[in-house]
Amino acid sequence: MIRVPQLDEPAIRHGFFTREGGVSDGIFASMNCSLGSGDDVAKVAENRRIAMAALGLPADRLVTCHQVHGADVVTVERSWAHGERPRADAMMTQTEGIALGILTADCAPVLFADAKAGIVAAAHAGWRGAVTGVIEATIEAMIAAGASRARIAAAVGPCIGKDSYEVGAEFPAPFLAQSPDNAGFFRPAPRERHYMFDLPGYARSRLAATGITRIGATGGDTCGEPARFFSYRRMCLTGEKHFGHLLSAICLAP
Repeated sequence: MIRVPQLDEPAIRHGFFTREGGVSDGIFASMNCSLGSGDDVAKVAENRRIAMAALGLPADRLVTCHQVHGADVVTVERSWAHGERPRADAMMTQTEGIALGILTADCAPVLFADAKAGIVAAAHAGWRGAVTGVIEATIEAMIAAGASRARIAAAVGPCIGKDSYEVGAEFPAPFLAQSPDNAGFFRPAPRERHYMFDLPGYARSRLAATGITRIGATGGDTCGEPARFFSYRRMCLTGEKHFGHLLSAICLAP
């Protein structure tokens, strides 16, 4: 479990979990936390229990969404069963003891907290969600609930790194339409008419553009570090048949 100092508050518990630890059927190799991955359901449930135990919570206090690469934010007041998951990519809560969980396998998990207001949030920021505004929408939802922009702390978790994320010629267009300054997140790839994209750098820039100043990041390249992280891109490159999902979670301490 990786933690960042920006979110270290007595009232806040958080963790960006790696693939290390946990249990597995041998295909997914350890700490897969996605119930929709095709992994053994009982083993995934045990991994999620292990993660919640690290945060000092019962297993049934973890909530995750059906992530759709959008910008919708849901307010969480109670935990729900896996089959009741809303279709959304961000969650916010003022309820103590509920862990907001984001599942990723290259996309960027972003955790947020205003400890004084008693508000935490979590967002799934793949490139689509990030350029569509999921980070901004999450912060605005927190502010509408009583958080202060000056107090909000945020951290970007492990995701695909700028040395691993090759994209096609058409990819930069929506980013450049948003701002010409976004050209700085692209550099030429070895293949002609391809680029390398800096997703974690872009996510941090979106946080900074909202006026948030307490911004942290775990670092780590999910595609380039197979011993530590799951990666959909790596599966595609190597021909693997399965990939798991990393869990990132935050809660208000009960």
